[in-house]
Amino acid sequence: MRIAQIAPLHEAVPPKFYGGTERVVSYLTEALVEQGHDVTLFASGDSITNARLEAAWPQALRLDPSIRDAIAPHMLLLEQVRRRAHEFDVLHFHLDYLPFSLFADIETPFVTTLHGRLDLPEIHPMFAAFPQAPVVSISDSQRQPMPRAGWLDTIYHGLPSGLLTPQPRLTSGKSGKSGKSGGYLAFLGRICPEKRVDTAIEIAARVGMPLKIAAKVDKVDREYFERDIEPLLDKADVEFIGEIDETQKPAFLSGASALLFPIDWCEPFGLVMIESMACGTPVIAFRRGSVPEVIDHGVTGYIVDDVDGAVDALGRLDELSREEIRAQFERRFTSDVMARNYVAAYESLIDARRPVKPALRVVAAG
Repeated sequence: MRIAQIAPLHEAVPPKFYGGTERVVSYLTEALVEQGHDVTLFASGDSITNARLEAAWPQALRLDPSIRDAIAPHMLLLEQVRRRAHEFDVLHFHLDYLPFSLFADIETPFVTTLHGRLDLPEIHPMFAAFPQAPVVSISDSQRQPMPRAGWLDTIYHGLPSGLLTPQPRLTSGKSGKSGKSGGYLAFLGRICPEKRVDTAIEIAARVGMPLKIAAKVDKVDREYFERDIEPLLDKADVEFIGEIDETQKPAFLSGASALLFPIDWCEPFGLVMIESMACGTPVIAFRRGSVPEVIDHGVTGYIVDDVDGAVDALGRLDELSREEIRAQFERRFTSDVMARNYVAAYESLIDARRPVKPALRVVAAG
């Protein structure tokens, strides 16, 4: 199958550090190539891929301080794809609603994976204007604000099976109320109000365990970090590591007794949960958004409703098998599984565009 993957230009594919959408595009693209498909990746020129790379902009916009209008490069990207659409069997966009107008009437089937939140009222008129535009959700929960969009399927994210693997754990020193000698709790991702790293700090303090925070602080969240989070770092056993890359994640996650995911919003997916599972590390997650779809309660972690529930869950970590957590990741959340699910979605789009052959009429002689 000839497949075009169209990525945002904000980050390279894969991104150097934080960048959930571009990272997933990379995992999907490479898995499709490995499965034998002819894949072209439209992305920034500093992207790295085994697919055919079409550089829609020289480098990731995040790395170019001269860029003040990020829409212009993306419009050029869309026009580049539109002019070459006839070369592909299917176009797969990761640009939210941007392709709807330009590609509504082309012959080549297209689909858009929606990676972000859909509860913003200003975007609803756009989806109402294009109700037939095929879209893929990354969780069933993500669909709730717009149940009447042109949903094609729900396809969960996946990671390459060998990207993050369990590493040997060191257990020595003091133990907290959880009974985990020498262990620590982990927080991974991004510092922002809805991710609630302050709640993670409270949970760790309640159980008497160290907390290691590996997280990015965006410019928009710098004031929040300095005002609300930095004062908490000295009041508990907290180590702020900052942003880490893929090579650092296996040791960071494998060494943790658990990953804390105390979100305060309807997370569409939450890639860090399956990153933790890939390392065999259980996840303690608040019951929001996609969490009940991603975490198998009592198998890959515990789904809780509040801080008290998280504290209780941390006392039951010994009931979980780190080997089974890894096995469940392999069954549900590898990039190979993700790619096969997308190919099935592509095939359904292509089949829907094929003309229906008229049935043969048999006329009886006589």
